[in-house]
Amino acid sequence: MPPKKKVDATVPSTMKELKDTLWKAADKLRGSMDASQYKDVILGLVFLKYVSDAFEEARGQIRAELSADGWSEDQIASVIDDTDEYVGRGVFWVGTHARWTYLANHAKGLPATAGQPAKSVGDLIDDAMDLLMGSNPSLKGTLPRLYGRDNVDQRRLGELLDLFNSARFTGHGVSKARDLLGEVYEYFLEKFARAEGKRGGEFYTPAGVVRVLVEVLEPDHGRVYDPCCGSGGMFVQAEKFLEAHGKDGSDIAVYGQELNERTWRMAQMNLAIHGIDTQGLGSRWGDTFARDIHPDVKADFVMANPPFNIKDWTRNEEDARWAYGTPPRNNANYAWIQHILSKLTPTGTAGVVMANGSMSSNSGGEGDIRANLVEADLVSCMVALPTQLFRSTGIPVCLWFFAKDKSKGAGGLVDRSGQILFVDARELGHMVDRAERALSDDDIARIADTYHAWRGTNGRSSRAEALAEGRIETKDEEYADVPGFCRSVTLAEVKEAGYALTPGRFVGAAEAEDDGEPVEQKIERLTKDLLAAMDESARLDAAVRTQLGRL
Repeated sequence: MPPKKKVDATVPSTMKELKDTLWKAADKLRGSMDASQYKDVILGLVFLKYVSDAFEEARGQIRAELSADGWSEDQIASVIDDTDEYVGRGVFWVGTHARWTYLANHAKGLPATAGQPAKSVGDLIDDAMDLLMGSNPSLKGTLPRLYGRDNVDQRRLGELLDLFNSARFTGHGVSKARDLLGEVYEYFLEKFARAEGKRGGEFYTPAGVVRVLVEVLEPDHGRVYDPCCGSGGMFVQAEKFLEAHGKDGSDIAVYGQELNERTWRMAQMNLAIHGIDTQGLGSRWGDTFARDIHPDVKADFVMANPPFNIKDWTRNEEDARWAYGTPPRNNANYAWIQHILSKLTPTGTAGVVMANGSMSSNSGGEGDIRANLVEADLVSCMVALPTQLFRSTGIPVCLWFFAKDKSKGAGGLVDRSGQILFVDARELGHMVDRAERALSDDDIARIADTYHAWRGTNGRSSRAEALAEGRIETKDEEYADVPGFCRSVTLAEVKEAGYALTPGRFVGAAEAEDDGEPVEQKIERLTKDLLAAMDESARLDAAVRTQLGRL
């Protein structure tokens, strides 16, 4: 009998075990710092592990290629440290003292030597961050430098470094460290968002909600923009959409802006981990309303989850973006919408997460702005989402979809000018725990397929690819209203409803299932059952009164 293969019990064998193990290990640091600093410490380490792994992988590839070409070791040594070799492969240059192997080998720090003071492991990590930012201009000012602070437990930080070093970030069918580490980074973002509650909603949008936007819009070419990009989740899901359709990430260029400094840094790291060019996030964070860092950008696709109902925002009544009415001073919802519309190309489309109140509010002139948007035929679809998708807020949310051109050929084979698709998806989803609901793949597909059938693309492939190759044969009649779920409505009918855009107002009630029992017989049976129940209730009430009288 062959000897049993020795299994390293310290190494998680599945992706779930890997994530859970790293989260539990990272959680050891929580007690010594506040939540936001704790998040920066962990995500910074994940990023550092990624860039080091990607660098070592590229280094191995360069060596193998040169060796295969007959280069000697001396010749290889002359170019193996040429930064251009790595930049050309889309890999960050990582100096010797910033590499993970160096840090892992000194997880307990460096002792004092002649002329050199002792350094903790945190000091070494801070030095590594400086080296990375100094060697890679696109990372300048983006990485956290807080590991050597007094409130960071250096012993536990060293232990965490050891665990990250021993965990298998390759394998499991994944050929690139980027893919696996990207998944771990997203997992941590979600866990931090849940842990931080309302604050977490500022940097994280539930993946299911983002996927609805992506699957409906199909951002497969051109420019993709997010004016309040948080940690960059919209861009990451767009990149995954491209990958799923066999396309390259270079088919799109991303542009984003973020107000919060720490969140902007998270977005920079998140995009870098997923191999997405970070230059579109600008050189620093900033207020989109006060100073648009992409004033000349016109996007093919815009996806956004703006902060809901913010009252304190930079408002200028003379702003050229308010083409459909000046937004009220105490609510920025329609400011976000109009900014997004100002960014679209003549055939551009957009998807925006909004609080439900935006669909019907008339305060501060919002009703007039909404009427103008409808009359301009910019609204293509409204989706009412189920409650509890956002752990960070109890506010019910909806999705607005916009299209600058709904005519035939502009993103679909059916002319939908003068129409709006309403989708009531409030009954979809499933509870993952007592506080949070999630959308399944089937839920997301049902919403997206309904929209694509309505537009005549049927959702079978990305829009540009399907139209270019002539593989779409969908006809107008293939879309059908579904009572209680979806309905295509004319602008005239929306006007009659006072320009309210709540799907439940238009889709009606779901059809009752036909159980084969004639209606008259069912009414007679149910009436008889109800009367019998009422008689039994009266009998029990009398019995209780009799017993009480005997006390």
